[in-house]
Amino acid sequence: MGNDLGQKLDQLEEALGPSADVLIRYGLIALVAIVTLYVVVKLLRRRRRRLPEAEPDLTIDLATLPAIGPPPGGPRLSYYNVPVRLAAVVLAPAGRVRHLPPVGQLHELLESIVPGLAAAVAAHKPTIRRWPAQLSVRGFVQQFFIHARLPGQGGKGTPWCSVAGTFKMEGQALVVGMVFRADAATNLGQRAVEQQAQWLDVLRIKDANP
Repeated sequence: MGNDLGQKLDQLEEALGPSADVLIRYGLIALVAIVTLYVVVKLLRRRRRRLPEAEPDLTIDLATLPAIGPPPGGPRLSYYNVPVRLAAVVLAPAGRVRHLPPVGQLHELLESIVPGLAAAVAAHKPTIRRWPAQLSVRGFVQQFFIHARLPGQGGKGTPWCSVAGTFKMEGQALVVGMVFRADAATNLGQRAVEQQAQWLDVLRIKDANP
C-alpha cells in the first residue's frame, strides 16, 4: 500500500510538472506570513495589556492664568478679608463618592461651599478643573498644593494664595481647591479647610453695589 501511495504522489508531481515547485514555494511563503502575523498580533495584545493607563494632567500652571487682581464689577470676593480674584477651581469626589455631580449641577455645587460663590465664579471666570476621585481629604489637599504650585514659599510675599478642603453636597463628601490673586503681595499662602463650617470664615462674598 505504501508503494501505491508513493506512486500516486510521483504521478501527481509529474502531472503538475514545473508548477509544483511554484505552488510549494508560495504555499510556504503564505504559511510563514500567517504565522508571523499571528505572533505579531499576540505580542501587541500582551503589550496593550501591560501598558498602564495614562494619568490625567492635574497641573494648574499659574503662567496660564491672568495675572490680574479682583475684577471691578460683579460680586466682591474676599479671602480672609483680603479682596481677591478667583483664578482657578478644582473639584473632585472624595472617599466613597466616586463621581462628581454632572456639569449641569455646577451652580448647586458651588453654592454648597459658600452662598454666592456661583455668582463670583460667573464674574471672575476662573479655570475650572474636575479631578478624579480622591481617597482622602488630606491626600487631595497635598496633591492640590503640589499641582497648583504657587511662587516663592507657598505664595507668601506674592499676590498668589490658595485654599483646599472638604465640603458636602446633599450629604456627599466632596473636595475643592481654589487659587486666588490679590492686587498686592500678601502672606496668606496656602491654607487647608478641614470642616464645612470653616468656609464661611475663609470666604466672604458681597455684592459689588450694596
